[in-house]
Amino acid sequence: MREAAIVLAAGAGTRMKSKKPKVLHEILGRPLVMWPIAALAEAGVDEVTVVTGPDDAAIQEAVSGTAGVAIQQEKLGTGDAAKAAMATEALKGFEGSVVVVYGDCPLITADTIRSLLDARAREDAGCVVLTFRAEDPFGYGRIVREDSFTEASPSGEVVAIVEQKDADEAHAAITECNSGFYCFDAAALRDALARITNDNAQGEYYLTDAIALLREDGRKVVALETACVEDCFGVNSRVQLAEAARIMQQRINRAHMEAGVTMLAPELVWIGPDVTLARDVEILQNVTLMGSTRIGEDSLIGPDSRLTDTVVGAGCTVDETVAVEAQLDDGATAGPRAYLRPGAHLCAGAKAGTHVEIKKSIIGAGSKVPHLSYIGDAMVGTGVNIGAGSITCNYDGAMKHATTIGDGAFIGSDTMMVAPVAIGRDVTVGAGSVITKDVPDEALAVARARESIYEGWTPRHRK
Repeated sequence: MREAAIVLAAGAGTRMKSKKPKVLHEILGRPLVMWPIAALAEAGVDEVTVVTGPDDAAIQEAVSGTAGVAIQQEKLGTGDAAKAAMATEALKGFEGSVVVVYGDCPLITADTIRSLLDARAREDAGCVVLTFRAEDPFGYGRIVREDSFTEASPSGEVVAIVEQKDADEAHAAITECNSGFYCFDAAALRDALARITNDNAQGEYYLTDAIALLREDGRKVVALETACVEDCFGVNSRVQLAEAARIMQQRINRAHMEAGVTMLAPELVWIGPDVTLARDVEILQNVTLMGSTRIGEDSLIGPDSRLTDTVVGAGCTVDETVAVEAQLDDGATAGPRAYLRPGAHLCAGAKAGTHVEIKKSIIGAGSKVPHLSYIGDAMVGTGVNIGAGSITCNYDGAMKHATTIGDGAFIGSDTMMVAPVAIGRDVTVGAGSVITKDVPDEALAVARARESIYEGWTPRHRK
């Protein structure tokens, strides 16, 4: 059976109090709307349509390449939004199951989506509604079953979903609530959407009204109650954004720990959904790993490190380091307080030490930049030692220039290498030098002012 999905993402999100669309606010580096899209992909749904407003170009750009887009010209309710989606080229002739999810519900899982799809196929239902129990159901749509008012624990088919503003006293007492997630038979949904009216307190077209229409048509409507209420959590404010982030943090960290990663303080570790960690990695406190970061076996990360889109090999130590689009090969070390900018590459066993900044440079195997240095646009050979306070002067105010340092070179402390410049193999550069010319292999280079001493100068100066 073919499977498709509609992601409703046209809500205004006024409670976020932000110029940014609500569904583009991020959790762990991923926009809210991309979480349900990722869950749908994991569940095997490959035809996804996101519903946005006509002015939501930023949302349309964010989902481009992962989902199609339907434009809801006026925000007239969830039924109108679903109707816009079903009118797109992708869905107007579609036959099969259509899952409806919300773009502000980042905690929905692939397993829950898969259970909705499987239940609809198994029951041949017109719709399966994902429900949950709430101690305080105020604000949620109530699930009315055939036996809701005759049985202590109703279990019959769904008759209707009654919104809070339309609920009378009897409906308000129901504790089974609508999550807003559905799985419809596409043809049945298309037919019901054509008959939904806006005769309600809000003057909107409710998707929930499709339930009663399906029942009138003799189609089965099934409630699938979830034990994981978190799956249904919606984000409408920045407080709820933080709550959802905490839940996702716990899920992700638990999965990594169960796979063999050590975190003694997981509540102080934030890991993005696309990060890959090998077994026997240890993550210390106050570490943030984002983007497509990958960490190899037996590496130690932290404390107080932030890595984004960075590849770390096996057996590395990364301490108090910020790394963005960097690469550390096996056995490399960084920090404490190192900054690895895009294009920084520490080869096997290389070191970027305390207060070292490296940008768009290769530091060869076994080479060391131990402390207080800046290396940019450089090619550093193997076994090189760069003394404290040394920098490559790579920018002349208009252009960036390259520095090369040959294997085995020793660069004395406080050396300025004014690019473009090449320093040869096994060269020794005296401390305090300003190197402006190429240095041949095995040479000694010293470039500094002659020292002058004037005895008795201090007392004469004070007079």
